[in-house]
Amino acid sequence: MIDLGNVDATMLIFGGPYSNFAATAAMQTRAVDLGIPAERIICTGDIIAYCGEPCETLDLIRDWGIQVVMGNCEESLAQGEADCGCGFAAESECSLLAVTWYEYANRRVTAAHRRWMYELPRSIDFIMSAASFRVLHAGLDSINEFVFASSPTAARLAQIRHSGIDAIVGGHSGIPFGQRLEERYWLNAGVIGMPANDGGRHCWYMLLEPGESGCTASWHRLDYDFASSRDSTVDAGMGAYGNALANGLWPSIDILPQAEAQQTGQPLDLQPLQIAPAMRRLQASGEAC
Repeated sequence: MIDLGNVDATMLIFGGPYSNFAATAAMQTRAVDLGIPAERIICTGDIIAYCGEPCETLDLIRDWGIQVVMGNCEESLAQGEADCGCGFAAESECSLLAVTWYEYANRRVTAAHRRWMYELPRSIDFIMSAASFRVLHAGLDSINEFVFASSPTAARLAQIRHSGIDAIVGGHSGIPFGQRLEERYWLNAGVIGMPANDGGRHCWYMLLEPGESGCTASWHRLDYDFASSRDSTVDAGMGAYGNALANGLWPSIDILPQAEAQQTGQPLDLQPLQIAPAMRRLQASGEAC
């Protein structure tokens, strides 16, 4: 775990570059345009996955110097595991599709890449506007837990309260969202390497901005040269993922709960979320801790 301490300026958080070099380069350009330096940028992991330029994407992230949380893909590649450890059900379409990209990437990453991935932290903490945050890849106790907006509230709330922090920022599931769960919050920054199954070619990232009475989380589209990534992905033998970059729809929705599956192809409407420390919220409402 890394603790960044108090952060008093805008942070940029994104997940899942997924071997999509063009999208990652576009994210870096957007950060420069926003004036956000590398020390205030966090990636929630899975640098290498579905697309065709794994080493190029990892090298860009590494040279950029941003903070990165270990994802299940980093864990598996670093340790030379037989599969990506994504948490897909055995023999599901997602699991079968993952075999091709994982074997492709595993043949290409170097020993130096594996060492770098092995040393990544599993979580990153910081405080903004007196609210405490923990950035991780999936769940508090599992690096490959799929957490969606429709996931059971009680289980997520229990995780956040157990951590003793105000807000968890996760990745892994590929669809951005932000929710207040009683006095706590669960956020997903979205991913930049694949569309959010919303029918668009763009991807998503999140900004956290400090304020006097808390901070604001907001989600933003990232447009990029999808054609170059589509072509390199198809050429690498991952045609289903290449097509997804062009049509904005996942090649399989095996992992999606019913609520998210029913939203396939529908544009996302992500509104800013105001975040205040739990203690402040409880005091304002007159509740006891």
